[in-house]
Amino acid sequence: MNNTITLRKIQPEDNRELAEIIRSVLSEHDVARPGTVFTDPTTDALYQLFQTPRSVYWVVEVDGKLSGGCGVFPTEGLPEGCAELVKFYVSASQRGTGLGKLLMQKCFESAVELRYTQLYLESFPELAKAVGMYEKAGFHTIPHPLGNSGHTACTLWMVKDLI
Repeated sequence: MNNTITLRKIQPEDNRELAEIIRSVLSEHDVARPGTVFTDPTTDALYQLFQTPRSVYWVVEVDGKLSGGCGVFPTEGLPEGCAELVKFYVSASQRGTGLGKLLMQKCFESAVELRYTQLYLESFPELAKAVGMYEKAGFHTIPHPLGNSGHTACTLWMVKDLI
C-alpha cells in the first residue's frame, strides 16, 4: 500500500486533534496522570506554545489524516545548549510504520539548525517501545530530571548529544 506521508509544521487547526492523539496514547499505556502532558493546559494549545523562539513542532499526516507529532522546545532551566524533545506521540494505527523515526530525525535536524547541542526528554518505562527507539537513536538514561517542564510524574529521563 502506497500512503502519502506529509511532514509539516504545526498549524492552529491541528491543536484539537493532536491533543486527542496525545491523551489517547497516555490512556492506552496507563500513564494518563496529573503531572504529565495529559493534564498540562498547553497540550490543548500546541500551536501557540510553539511560537516560542527556538522551538518547533512537526506533525505527520498519512493520506491527509493527522497521525502524530514531535517538537523541540527550550524548556526553562535546561543546561546551556540543551532543548527538550517534547510531545512526541504517534497514533496507535500508525505505530511501527517508521513515522516515529521520521519525526524524531526531523526534530534532530531542527535542533541542530536551532543551534542546540543536546536534547533531553522525559518519559515512562511503560512506554517501552518508545524508550527502545530513543536508545537506538543515541539517548541514554540519566538519574534525575533536568529543567522545569512541570511534568513531575515522569520517572525516566534521557539525554542525547547532537554533535
